[in-house]
Amino acid sequence: MTANRLLLDTDLIIEYLRGRDEAVRYIESLEGELYVSAITVAELYSGVRGSDEEAVLERFLDAFEVIPIDRALARLGGLCRRRWRPTHGTGLADAIVATSAESVGAVLVTFNKRHFPGAKDIIVPYTRS
Repeated sequence: MTANRLLLDTDLIIEYLRGRDEAVRYIESLEGELYVSAITVAELYSGVRGSDEEAVLERFLDAFEVIPIDRALARLGGLCRRRWRPTHGTGLADAIVATSAESVGAVLVTFNKRHFPGAKDIIVPYTRS
């Protein structure tokens, strides 16, 4: 894993899109290869309100490579969830996000470190108050 390959989780992107100063500064300072999981894309679109927000989201996502969910990634995500759900309550979406990061050798950037017990490398971008 290398810090110049980052996969951003939904929670950070939502804060950016809502204009939270810390999120805007953090994301706009990032360099290197930036990724999002197809799961994150779906989660973001599920919260879009109207065509203006959809257009903003489209432009924002152009800055990222989207990790698609194929059979191999779906298998890994399912196995990850099976392993961590009993002890950590890991959901399927989080398991797929974690395995998406791993599949491209990226560090996962999220506020929900506890949702990703199996992730090899995680960055919590800043402390939320």
